[in-house]
Amino acid sequence: MSDTTQISRSRQDGRAADHLRPVEFQNHIAPHASGSTLIEWGNTRVICAVMIEETVPRWMKDQGVTGGWLTAEYSMLPYSTLQRKPRDISKGKLDGRSQEIQRLIGRALRACIDLEKVGQRTLCIDCDVLQADGGTRTAAITGSYVALSLAVQKLLGSGKIPTSPLLSPVAAVSVGLVNGHPCLDLNYVEDSTADVDMNLVMNAQGGWVEIQGTGEKGTFSTEQFNQMLTLGKAGLHQLFDLQNKALNQKS
Repeated sequence: MSDTTQISRSRQDGRAADHLRPVEFQNHIAPHASGSTLIEWGNTRVICAVMIEETVPRWMKDQGVTGGWLTAEYSMLPYSTLQRKPRDISKGKLDGRSQEIQRLIGRALRACIDLEKVGQRTLCIDCDVLQADGGTRTAAITGSYVALSLAVQKLLGSGKIPTSPLLSPVAAVSVGLVNGHPCLDLNYVEDSTADVDMNLVMNAQGGWVEIQGTGEKGTFSTEQFNQMLTLGKAGLHQLFDLQNKALNQKS
């Protein structure tokens, strides 16, 4: 009996240790956005949309920074979890988790685009979680690349930019130690009980954008770290294929 078969029997949804949950994209979900997609990743669902502003932040003008800018916002809708999650506006401030995630999304997507080629405009990415079952930040990053690509296609089609500013696709996936075993793409039950929880952001050329790893209930060895990276890389290459298919599907 293989290790992955043994793990599949202990995973909450019966998957093998190296299997992603099903991932699907529904493009053009927000008609007024320049680019948008609904990413359905297992039971996690996130709308990712890009709108374009024909200006740049004031700090760029003040500091003489050329090119454009990309920024991201992330929000979990009140009905995205079993218990209602109050909107940030009702608390008068953005909670720390949402702030951290939207900064991560911004960093990840800025790594895949040449902002000089964007011109004096701002790409605003909004990620709204409709349903959360683990991996909302990784779904937001993976879906945002598709939405951003669609927005770039619109800029090119309108003649506002002469060449594509996109460098290399970016995607993200979670890995972790579940019952002491490396597993790919943790759902909520696994994520909430994992010994180690890690989020990996990588481009299609194999360059790491960000690695976030925490020993939730202990430490992890270099060997376990390398095993999780190997699982993550394999999952990320599957995601790049799925992004490519989503971008080549007929509207």
